Amino acid sequence: MNDNQYLIDELLAPIKQFLQCDTPDSWIAEARKPEKLPALLVDHCNCELKASQTAMYLIRKYAVDANSGKTLLEWAKPYEDFVYGKVRDTTLFHDKKNGLSAELTPRDDFPFGKELINKMVRLIKEEFHHFEQVLEIMESRAIPYSNLKAGRYARELMKIVRTHEPGALVDKLIIGAYIEARSCERFAKLAPYLDNELKKFYISLLRSEARHYQDYLTLAEQIAGKDIAERIEAIGAREAELITSSDDNFRFHCGVPAKA
Repeated sequence: MNDNQYLIDELLAPIKQFLQCDTPDSWIAEARKPEKLPALLVDHCNCELKASQTAMYLIRKYAVDANSGKTLLEWAKPYEDFVYGKVRDTTLFHDKKNGLSAELTPRDDFPFGKELINKMVRLIKEEFHHFEQVLEIMESRAIPYSNLKAGRYARELMKIVRTHEPGALVDKLIIGAYIEARSCERFAKLAPYLDNELKKFYISLLRSEARHYQDYLTLAEQIAGKDIAERIEAIGAREAELITSSDDNFRFHCGVPAKA
């Protein structure tokens, strides 16, 4: 075993213990088909933006004042304009400093604000950077960005979120942990079947994705202030159901492709 594989296995070990199932081989068989590459990359690009938007939502809803919320929205605007606007101009964010324009002010009524802000801001920066990296790969391969209909995965996971606080926030953080952990597991499992550029890129993402999953889980445990094993188990069971059941839409996070 070479040093690189040892590091990969070391990163994946806790993730494989956390997830309740492996990605089915039938998903890998579909994802590795050359004709699926455009959809795979476009959806991966979307996933990076959605991850940053989710983290921003959590900061804005729970941790900062109104002015800081506006600062976050301004930070996201160039990326969202690219995705949702009519003119897709990558110069709005490519080769520009990927940072906030001002400090964020934690709210007084949320004791975990500073820690949530610090962890989520770091995550947002990395997800924006990954978004740009995927776009660059797509551009180099003449794969145009396009809007894809969202799959069922995240939507169905959110249905399990409790309706009271802090239970709702704890569940959202656990779901975030599962999404990041699944991304990491799929990057590692799919990488050997891709060309050298994509293989290196996906392996390079493992460390940050593994840390993101840990950050979400750490915050969930701290905010709950009690054992959350039962919620982790319940949400993980639903995540595994979505990953192993038949799915009509092929996405980076989806179940077994129905046609497979």
